[in-house]
Amino acid sequence: MVEYDLLVISVLGIAITAAAIVAIVQKNLIRAVVAYAFASACVAALFFVLASPYAGALELTVGAGLVSVLFLVALILAGGEEEEVAV
Repeated sequence: MVEYDLLVISVLGIAITAAAIVAIVQKNLIRAVVAYAFASACVAALFFVLASPYAGALELTVGAGLVSVLFLVALILAGGEEEEVAV
């Protein structure tokens, strides 16, 4: 049982780190928002595995749901996505 929990926590940690890195380095803003939403959903799953369902539900609704939708709406209202991003 302990090895299973450690394996799930490790896989979720790796997924969170990978999705966060993708969200940071992605030049396509819509893909970056999707990567952020995936990372936030993985954080919520980690909270559920760690026996904190209230924190998991809050992170899932606010982090993965509300903030991601607000980012997408702001992107649409700002005129969509630029073709070239200045670095």
